[in-house]
Parts: sequence; structure tokens; C-alpha cells
Amino acid sequence: QVQLVESGGGLVQAGDSLRLSCKASGRAFNSLAMAWYRQAPGKERELVASISRGGNTFYSDSVKGRFTISRDNAWSTMDLQMNSLKPEDAAVYYCAASLAGTALYTGKYDYWGQGTQVTVSS
Repeated sequence: QVQLVESGGGLVQAGDSLRLSCKASGRAFNSLAMAWYRQAPGKERELVASISRGGNTFYSDSVKGRFTISRDNAWSTMDLQMNSLKPEDAAVYYCAASLAGTALYTGKYDYWGQGTQVTVSS
């Protein structure tokens, strides 16, 4: 089993920055494909960014150029640096992990965190 815990959410103004962190435990971190998802009120969950076991990254068009996903295998953590935040970025952000690299393409992740709230005021 893999346990995921997100942290770093909060209330910021448009244009500000936040860094979210996800701590994984229960399995070797370097064996996991990882991703950040978010869900805003009234909207479906959407992929924000993903990172493979080898460090290859993918970003949704809405955050490309503003957000950066990274992982530190030594500390079993994954971060999401969010810059130039917009009101439309407000959502609950979830950390996801999978033993199968195909999750990076299918979105079928095996493990999920409880989420952390990001609120952006204009």
C-alpha cells in the first residue's frame, strides 16, 4: 500500500505563488508514477501535471509555463510550484500515484491523497 499526504495549500491573491508538496510512504518512491490533479467547485477533476519515474513531465495547457512539477526520490516527495496564480486555479489539489506507468496516460491511478485547498482571490 501507498499513503499520500498533500500539504501547502492556502489562500493567496492572483499573481502570487504557492508550492504544494506530496509525501509518499509505504513503498519505494522511485517505483511510482506521480501526478497532481485538481477539482474546482462545479467542475470535474482534471489533470494538472504528471511526472514519470524517470522524471519526464507533462503539463495541462492551462498551467503550462506557470507551474512546475518535480520529485525528490531521496525524500519520497513530489512538489508542484505554482506561479502567477489565477482565480481559475482555485481548487482542491490531489496527489496521485500508481505502480503502473500507463497511469500517466490513462489517468487510472491506484493511490490518492486527501487533497489540499488552494484559494485564489482577484
